[in-house]
Amino acid sequence: MVSLQPVKDSTLTTSSNRVRVWDPVIRTFHWFVALGVLAELTVLREIKTAHLYVGYAVAAALGLRILWGLIGTRHARFVDFVPSPPRLLEYLKRLRDRNEPRYVGHNPAGAVMMLLLMALIAIMGVTGWMMGTGAFWGVGWVEGVHEATANIIIAAVVLHVIGALVESFRHHENLPLAMVTGYKRAATGTDIDHADIAGRG
Repeated sequence: MVSLQPVKDSTLTTSSNRVRVWDPVIRTFHWFVALGVLAELTVLREIKTAHLYVGYAVAAALGLRILWGLIGTRHARFVDFVPSPPRLLEYLKRLRDRNEPRYVGHNPAGAVMMLLLMALIAIMGVTGWMMGTGAFWGVGWVEGVHEATANIIIAAVVLHVIGALVESFRHHENLPLAMVTGYKRAATGTDIDHADIAGRG
């Protein structure tokens, strides 16, 4: 069984024992995409020109986030938080038993949700673009995938919000606020500062 051991790190801390986790790129991406997707699924759903351009903007933001996941700051990088299957399974078991460790960055479940949302947004972007081309204009399956993906995103976002609120309560930490300020409580005790490199198990 994989052991979820705390990992020590020299991440910048403050005198109030906080640590800077989310850099400005991550925070901007998170809120820009959250607002963009919300607008696309509600007020801009039937306003075609605005829907198109906001969709392109969200897709561009996703592309930048993927790049930042390769070259960005420590907690932004995929190697810092993408869990191996055994690590994810162990975390889920401990979550079920209500003794999951606190992660300073993304926990394994949160990391998987983030990757799922990124994949869904990519599918939305690709199918949205296809719907605007002559080759796929009016093609039923493309429109069907676009609509189905939108519905899945809604469900995933609801789960994401619930998960953030539950984790905030269980670990006595305001995660939505952390995504605004960039700071979280520094690792102590059994907290895990960052995940091992993905695939190590």
